[in-house]
Formats: sequence, structure tokens, C-alpha cells
Amino acid sequence: MLRCFFFAALVFVSGAGFAEQWPSRPIHVVVPNTAGSVGEVLLRAIAPQVEAKLGQRLLVDNKPGAAGNIGTAEVARAAPDGYTLLLAPTANYAVNQHLFPNLGFDPLAALEPIAMLAEAPLLAVINAGVPARSLKELEQYVRANPGKLNYGAPGTGSPSHLTGALFSQLTGNAMVYVPYKGIAPMVQALLANDIQVTFPTITTVLGALKTGRVRVLAVMGRERLPELPDVPTTVEAGFPDLVFGNWWVLSAPRGTDERTVERLAREVDGALADPAVRKRIRDAGHVPTGLSRADTAAFLRSESARYRKIVETGRIKPEL
Repeated sequence: MLRCFFFAALVFVSGAGFAEQWPSRPIHVVVPNTAGSVGEVLLRAIAPQVEAKLGQRLLVDNKPGAAGNIGTAEVARAAPDGYTLLLAPTANYAVNQHLFPNLGFDPLAALEPIAMLAEAPLLAVINAGVPARSLKELEQYVRANPGKLNYGAPGTGSPSHLTGALFSQLTGNAMVYVPYKGIAPMVQALLANDIQVTFPTITTVLGALKTGRVRVLAVMGRERLPELPDVPTTVEAGFPDLVFGNWWVLSAPRGTDERTVERLAREVDGALADPAVRKRIRDAGHVPTGLSRADTAAFLRSESARYRKIVETGRIKPEL
């Protein structure tokens, strides 16, 4: 009896000791994009509140390359000690494992979700020369004019590309895909009518919208955007399957101590409840979400299955 009591006390003390020791040094957050990306902006929005609670800095490590796979793989294979985290977008959790056959790891198996920070719903945007004033009219026009309209995206496998691929599939594969190496050339192509349809986030097309040469038909989210109060959602427009966004999830290597993950989730959730933080996120063109760990994990599984179907049905391959 005395031995059992001693063992239980030892476990309690060692557990308490762990809680007191972590974190004892700065935490590195890998963002698999170039410096100044949305992920870095989102991290800096929550960092002051989280750092104050943890008593340690959150250091940004930009690790771009290979569609974000380099930075994601680094975290997936990192020591699960709570000092290396990942803040990555849609593609690195739900798309690339289906797009790249030799990726070498499954992000859903290798990473433990902590929280979804924010998302930016995509828009259905067309060149003003296309005779459509709604998403339904665009669908009808595409069906009646197969091969006449081009849709563009900033890279094969991006959420914009796969959204366009699904819309094209829904219209009998009647649109032609044109890839671009970045958002700026894609928007210029839309303005020049080299492409007629695209599915970007609002921040990437705000300037183009002011020219009057492009038109937004729908917001591909479940709520209308304050910046576009008169533009219906795809759900309102009769396309409930066309809800797409570019979202950002914070995660840790699988195997990280449960207490560490729970602590991080709690502090991130607290930061996201701060009105000033939420404003900074909205100013960056995103909607703060703050899903629970369980809801984030379920969402990732659902999105992965959805994107896998789009990739397989469209036989989409990565650009070489």
C-alpha cells in the first residue's frame, strides 16, 4: 500500500514538474511560406497574448519551397517536445498528400492539430465581359459554351485551382485550366481577359474590383463578407458544395505531450477571443475561427477527403 502511494506521488510530482518546466525556451513556429506571408501575419496577431501567458517567445521560421512541403515535413519529423510547431494553410493539411505521390508522410497522421486560427473564403470572380450576373447564370453559360472560358489559378493544386476544377467538373469539364506562377500575373490575366474566371481571396482582387473590369458573383463561404454585403454566398446561390476557403491551422508533431497541446490550444483560444486580435485578423482579409481541437481534427479529415476526390476525379498532377 505504501509503495503504491509513493509511486502515485512520484507520478504526480513528475507531471507537475513537466508543467512547470515547459516552456523553458522560445518556441519555433514554422510557416512554410516566404517572409511576410499571411501565416506570419496571423501568428504575429496572436503572439503577444500567447507569449504573455507562456512566458516565452514565439519565433517565426519561414521555410518555403515545394508547395510548402519542405517546412511541413520538417515539423512532421521534428521532436515532439513542444518547441517546434507548424502554422500552415489548406494545401499542406488537405491537398498535397493526394497531389504528390512521393510526399513521404501523411500530415493528418504526423501532426496533432492545436487550433484553426482563421480562414479566407474564396470568391467566384469573372471578367466583366462574361454575360453572367450570378453563379447559376455562369454555370449555364459555361455549359452552353464548352471550351470558351478559361479559368486561372496561382499554381496547380492551390485551393483556387481545385475550386475551379470542381466547378468545371460540375459543368461537364467545359472550362479550360490555365496555371500562373503567382497571384499577380493571374489577376493581370483576368483583367486582360486572357482568363475569364478565377476563385481568389478578397485581398488579392480588391484593386481589380475597383476598376470595374471584373465582377464577383459569389462568396464561397457560409456568411457574406462585410466588404461585399450585396454578394450572396454559394449556399444562398444554390451551390452548397462550393464552400471553399484558404484556412490556417496550428499543429505540433504527433506524440507531443497532451498537456502541452492542451495548454497551447487554451492560450491560442484566449488570444482569438480578444477583439483587438480579431480585428487584426480581419484587417488581413481573414475571418477568425478558433475551432476546438476536436472540431479542427474533424474538419481536416473532412477537407482531406473532399480534396482527394477532386484531385482523383480531375486526374490532377503537380506541375513539374
